[in-house]
Amino acid sequence: MEAAKVLDAKGLACPMPVVRTKKAIEEINAGEILEVHTTDKGSKSDLTAWAKSGGHELVKEAEEGDVFKFWIKKA
Repeated sequence: MEAAKVLDAKGLACPMPVVRTKKAIEEINAGEILEVHTTDKGSKSDLTAWAKSGGHELVKEAEEGDVFKFWIKKA
């Protein structure tokens, strides 16, 4: 999946991955994909809820070792 922007939020604790995601998604156009990489286990529920509340679409999520990856389509 091709992302318009990749956000490296690895090593950041809650709520920083969501704060950085919010800022990064403002920098892309509607319909584009933001790829987010985190290591915070709480990010799965936090980013899922954040995307839904903002009207964005969580297109895909994956776990690679200690890294959680999310692809969010901007509304």
